[in-house]
Formats: sequence, structure tokens, C-alpha cells
Amino acid sequence: MTVTTTPIEGLLIIEPRVFPDDRGYFFESYNKKKFEEHGIYADFVQDNQSLSQKGALRGMHAQAPPFAQGKLVRVIQGAVLDVVVDIRKASATYGQHFTIELSGENKKQFWVPAGFLHGFHTLQDNTIFAYKVTNYYDKESEIGIIWNDPLMGIGWGVSEKDILLSSKDELLMSFKDLVTPF
Repeated sequence: MTVTTTPIEGLLIIEPRVFPDDRGYFFESYNKKKFEEHGIYADFVQDNQSLSQKGALRGMHAQAPPFAQGKLVRVIQGAVLDVVVDIRKASATYGQHFTIELSGENKKQFWVPAGFLHGFHTLQDNTIFAYKVTNYYDKESEIGIIWNDPLMGIGWGVSEKDILLSSKDELLMSFKDLVTPF
């Protein structure tokens, strides 16, 4: 397993060691001991999975304490542009975002600790996105910002007319109006 840091402290890119053969491939998607060797101490309590068509955009979301979540995310099938925004007030990178392409082909995983908004844009039909989380979902603790906030300048690589968005995500606030609990 290779773990790569990013320009934003706490975000880690994890590339598992893949063992291909004539039958297909095998890899460990999670090993607590190996993750702890790389500084990821996470007590995962829930696994989530979604299926999305090309153009679906889910985000930008987080949960406020005491239900804040760390997330280990990956794509099983298809591809996404995965995006996070640092909302930790004391962070030197507060308000900055980071993007990475995750796919079933590259098998990369992304560790997103609590204190980040998270979302993704689906690049292929029938994309299966999976994530392990460190806390249970709590509807009243949801926070988020609108995906296309001009203040954030996130390069989603898609026009608004090609986005599939939930009615909930259409109503999210601007980053300037977010009062971060982190």
C-alpha cells in the first residue's frame, strides 16, 4: 500500500497493492493495522454505497459535531471527480479545495478526516461509490454548500445543464454563509 499526502494536511491518497492474474485481481481495501502505520486511526461504524449515472453530482456535504465523520472513499466501478473543501477554522488551508479522480480502474482510495465538506461528480454511467465512515448519519447534523459556489472556484469540468442534482443539494448555501462548527 502506498500512501501519498496532499497539499491539504490530513487528506491522504491510498493506493492498494493490487495482485492481478488470469482470473482477475485481488487487493486489500482496508487493513486497520496498515492504516494505523500511516497515521489513520479510524473506528469505522458504517459502510455506505451509491450507484450513480454519468452527470450525477452529490455534495458538498459534511456532518457537524458530535456526528462529524471521517470518510474512506473509493470507486468500485466507474469513475468520479472527488472534491473536498477544508472547513477547519484553524487550518492554514481553510476554504481551499482538493480534487482527485477515483475509479474502479485506478483503485485509489481517499481518506477525508472530519472537518471537510465532501462531494463527487460521476464521470461514467453505473458508477458504484463506496465509503466507510467513522460516525453514524444524523440528518439534523447535516451542513453543506452549493456545488457551484463561484467563491470556491471548483473546476468540476461540466456545465450546469449536464448536472443531475438532488433537490436537497440545489438548496445548499454559499460558502460565505457557512458557519463552520470545526
